Amino acid sequence: MSEKKYVLAIDQGTTSSRAIVFDHDGEIISVGQLEHEQIFPKAGWVEHNPIEIRDNVDQAIGSALAGAAVNRHSLAAVGITNQRETTIVWDKNTGQPVYNAIVWQDTRTADIVRELAGEEGNDRFRERCGLPLSTYFSGPKIKWILDNVEGARERAEAGDLLFGNTDTWTLWNLTGGPNGGVHVTDVTNASRTMLMDIKTLKWREDTCADMGIPMSMLPEIRSSAEIYGYGSKNSLIIDTPIAGILGDQQAATFGQACFEKGMAKNTYGTGCFMLMNTGEDPVQSQNGLLTTVCYKIGDQPTKYALEGSIAVTGSLVQWIRDNLHMIHTAPEIEPLAKSVKDNGGVYFVPAFSGLFAPYWKDDARGAIVGLTRYNTAGHIARAVLEATAFQTREVLDAMNADSGVDLTELRVDGGMVANELLMQFQADVLGVDVVAPKVTETTALGAAYAAGIAVGFWQGEQDVIDNWSEGKRWAPKMAAEERERTYRLWKKAVTRTFDWVDEDVSNA
Repeated sequence: MSEKKYVLAIDQGTTSSRAIVFDHDGEIISVGQLEHEQIFPKAGWVEHNPIEIRDNVDQAIGSALAGAAVNRHSLAAVGITNQRETTIVWDKNTGQPVYNAIVWQDTRTADIVRELAGEEGNDRFRERCGLPLSTYFSGPKIKWILDNVEGARERAEAGDLLFGNTDTWTLWNLTGGPNGGVHVTDVTNASRTMLMDIKTLKWREDTCADMGIPMSMLPEIRSSAEIYGYGSKNSLIIDTPIAGILGDQQAATFGQACFEKGMAKNTYGTGCFMLMNTGEDPVQSQNGLLTTVCYKIGDQPTKYALEGSIAVTGSLVQWIRDNLHMIHTAPEIEPLAKSVKDNGGVYFVPAFSGLFAPYWKDDARGAIVGLTRYNTAGHIARAVLEATAFQTREVLDAMNADSGVDLTELRVDGGMVANELLMQFQADVLGVDVVAPKVTETTALGAAYAAGIAVGFWQGEQDVIDNWSEGKRWAPKMAAEERERTYRLWKKAVTRTFDWVDEDVSNA
């Protein structure tokens, strides 16, 4: 067996669980990946089966190690990155979830959110946690489970139930589960629950009380890069240090080497998430963005970020494929969109889960506007892709306003970066260069870097900077007048989605 060492990253995402083996240069050696079922019990409800996720993680690890022809002895460390806000509550004695995972896109907690907001409004907790009240975050989801699953509140108050986002669930199971599993999360994931104080990085007893959540359920909050525990004897990574955790968007920011204040990246996945590093001070947004923890490496100072979260981007392509059957595979969206020279006046606002940044309107619903008899499937396909770029422009405008600094280029990653038409339109509508790295798997790479830094495999951020290299750059080509005309029409289309859910239209 070779003496060469590697780092394994587990990327527990919204649609799949992956394990990727990276070498010291940050290059991919092998990948194991399994998709899991998307469960939609009612309109607006989105769930995953936590047991399926647990088992898929194990299988993905096996596939990745086999593909690299290595075993645990060749691993310096394991890092975890994950879909954030997706909420799991389970019995610590049996390891059995009390309910399916409630996914970050799920809107069932809208009534709870309104109840918690009361007369103080959606910013009631923002000063404490950096977040507006929204169905997006974990806290209201925990409350829903405790309020709606028979016996759950009593078991939680007796100290038998644990909560975690999927990072915590994955770590707990890999380190032994009911037999000594480590119940830990990192600061980035904790900052997405609404329950952590954004300045002290500790759970807020008053917020937990307001939401009726026993603090005994909550995992211990640790940094993003330190040894949390070791693979259990029942795992393929027995005795291997699990040493890095970052929520997926923070992991991508780390993997993109956005270490300087003012640097930003955008990840194009199920949703779209832009993060800008704001340095060692949390910046309270005045323009509908989230204040979040960017990363914390061991004992080093915490770095913060502003984030713009967009609920539906890549999943809109999935919807066009699976629900409307306009295409058979996701990549077919590009040639279909290229079959027309422009959007033909069609704008598609995919407010399927309400509108996230910068609007935060959970009563919005999706709309296609501007349709005429002239329009074809090509125009709708183009509008689908353009929706991602327009939503990103709205977030970038908010970031520029909050930070006082105009971004000069945007680093991009995620699956949709392979779409040339989208990336060129993104540069056009932003009016700045869009840059993709050579290794676009920056989410998993960021988790690998955090874990590797914790055990000395990499020395620190400089190694990440040295490994980052530009893969492709798109420069804007659109005339400024055309850019502003089409953006003005997009903003007009967005207003048509507001306030759709009312007393006569169920939110479910």
